Amino acid sequence: MAVLTDPAAEFRRPAPVRHCGWCGGRLPDEGRVGRPRRYCTQSCRQRAYERRAAVQRGGLPDDAVVLSAAELADLQDRLFQLRCAAEDVVTAAEDGAGPAELKSLAANVMATAAGLERLR
Repeated sequence: MAVLTDPAAEFRRPAPVRHCGWCGGRLPDEGRVGRPRRYCTQSCRQRAYERRAAVQRGGLPDDAVVLSAAELADLQDRLFQLRCAAEDVVTAAEDGAGPAELKSLAANVMATAAGLERLR
């Protein structure tokens, strides 16, 4: 039995991973026709619309980032955690810490920095 294959299939790049324009969640890979999705749910689409409308009413530039007071406080807390983690690495290096301890502290810095990538 002969199997039909596409000879160019092995040279195609995988489709890039796409993320929701509001919450940053991963968008499903769909073979739909038409425009690609920008938001994962109708709720995210609505929140993005509300943000755009508020920015236009406020006279802010289109690329402005608007954070609530709670979001700003959370971001400041996470930045403080990152600074403390980095200071721990410097202090341990000055005190002559071994490679295993430095590696552990560096992993903590990486984990803390990864949390900063999330704004919402």
